Amino acid sequence: MELRQLRSLVTLVDTQFNVSRAAERLHLVQSAVTQHLKHLETEIGGPLFLRHGKRLVGLTELGERVMCYADAIMRQTSNIQAAGCDFAEQDQGILRLGATHTQARYVLPPVIRRFVGAYPEVELQIHQGTPAQLVDLTLRDRVDLAICTEALGSEPGLRAIPCYRWNRALIAPRAHPLLDAEPLTLARLCEHPIITYVFGFTGRSGFSDAFAKAGLRPRVVLSAADTDVIKAYVREGLGIGIIAALAYRPTEDLDLGMRDLSALFPWETTKVAHAWDKHLRNYHKHFIDLFKAETGEGGDCERTFARRPAAVTQSKPCDPVRA
Repeated sequence: MELRQLRSLVTLVDTQFNVSRAAERLHLVQSAVTQHLKHLETEIGGPLFLRHGKRLVGLTELGERVMCYADAIMRQTSNIQAAGCDFAEQDQGILRLGATHTQARYVLPPVIRRFVGAYPEVELQIHQGTPAQLVDLTLRDRVDLAICTEALGSEPGLRAIPCYRWNRALIAPRAHPLLDAEPLTLARLCEHPIITYVFGFTGRSGFSDAFAKAGLRPRVVLSAADTDVIKAYVREGLGIGIIAALAYRPTEDLDLGMRDLSALFPWETTKVAHAWDKHLRNYHKHFIDLFKAETGEGGDCERTFARRPAAVTQSKPCDPVRA
């Protein structure tokens, strides 16, 4: 049994059993990948694949078990290679980041700017997805670090590092009456159609829990994973938006007013996570330190997040209480 056979198996599963795509990713001809899989099946002595005619369409029960071991072996192989690279060429490599749209669009730019200045020879890749997808990608070593708010705290295979806290803001066209309403309450929000995040994204569970605890049912008319989509439909007059406060840009969102909602909703914590068995190269560790410094108390991102409500809200902002 050879590593190249296991690598072909793992890549085949990653490409949804498309042999030609697996071969392309491995920089091999298709016949070589087919031979690797055939020899692996012969050596193991049982069928690994479900077939529809000549097409591979899935894994058998045996194949699922073998795949788990193969995936673990490939992760450890990557760790060995990473350890060697740290010794030989500490400032070169690839950093694969997994992030939600909100993190990639509104939080990461200043962090990446500083990282690129420190490691100009490291290629950065940003893979966007849902929090559940990011957990899966991290556990399977398809990304090195995952950054999001949901899902990272409960997965036993991950080490999740809390980095910063954030809360929500109301956005609406500047003439909207809620921008001047006093007091601004959950009940008043329920009087208007609401546009916010889909379940599983950007603190939606905390949003829903706040209304449920108050015995209220918000009228959510549209939900999206992308903050920019929420803003677009607020501009169309479909409803008021409830977004992460850090995603409001005074210079870009001149047509939208904003109210701080931190007195109405629980604070959320964004984390950066990696697999427990992941060998972190020096630049991985440096990125984590940069992310914490930029977004934590005293960092540039934190200062920006903290002052934004005071600059544009029409009511008194609530000071964040640090844990």
